[in-house]
Amino acid sequence: MSLRDWFANRKKKQFNTALIESKISGDDLCKLWVKCFNCNANFPRKDLEKNLAVCPKCDYHFRIGAYERIEQLLDEGSFQEINSGMFPSDPLDFVDTAPYKERQKGAKEKTGLNEAVVTGIGSIDGWEVAVAIMDFAYMGGSMGSVVGEKVTRLIELGIERKVPIIAMTSSGGARMQESSLSLMQMAKTSCAVARANEEGILYITVLTEPTFGGVTASFGTLGDIIIAEQGARIGFAGRRVIEQTIRQKLPADFQTAEYLLKYGQVDLVSHRKDLKDTLEKIIRVHTKNTSKMKQTKAKESVG
Repeated sequence: MSLRDWFANRKKKQFNTALIESKISGDDLCKLWVKCFNCNANFPRKDLEKNLAVCPKCDYHFRIGAYERIEQLLDEGSFQEINSGMFPSDPLDFVDTAPYKERQKGAKEKTGLNEAVVTGIGSIDGWEVAVAIMDFAYMGGSMGSVVGEKVTRLIELGIERKVPIIAMTSSGGARMQESSLSLMQMAKTSCAVARANEEGILYITVLTEPTFGGVTASFGTLGDIIIAEQGARIGFAGRRVIEQTIRQKLPADFQTAEYLLKYGQVDLVSHRKDLKDTLEKIIRVHTKNTSKMKQTKAKESVG
């Protein structure tokens, strides 16, 4: 065997050994590593999770699910979900590129949720709160009849228990598959917010990436205090639709949380890591009952 053949065989063996030892598929690599949509940096997924799903390089806020929000914002073990058994119906037998029922089934398999919002009672640093948290992963966070009903019931529960109400939005707007049934949820949720206002109940909205359409035009922007998460896109119509309508180029930061703050459309912009403390301070300042909820109260049934 020549020296050249010996090196060739050695290199081949090393390559084959590497293939055998590294049985990691492309899907596995995607589970282990993440690429930032904003700065294109690559980093381990565990680093993203430790950083509350915020890019450690550029501070880009990734979208997260409703239960991840609950884990980040509410006191451990305090959350009691309500109306989790409500399912959307298909009164119009709606079909576009796929039947509505099939879309519902696919969304449930993808997210584990029955609908695009999770509602319940919990606490933030001991303060009892009623929370509605939307999940964009379920059909783009669209608001149909069940989403509107769950939000309305949550607001009514907050009024009944006389506790602050927090709505966290992430939605593309009204759900087209339910037509006028989805549009009427704008009026229904707005009326519920009006009742909370009449009763003097603090109502806070947190607008996260993205919040558009009917949710923006209803309960999303009716908060006594409106918070936007850093970098979130917020609006009614999309950027391209507006540009095509007015035939003008819009600013690069148009519809961002920071742009809305500049023009007085939101009260403050918060980084995700600061959001819990920000909410606690607002609740502490505005609540009439200065004593925090007792631990036993957190375990009471909420129906």
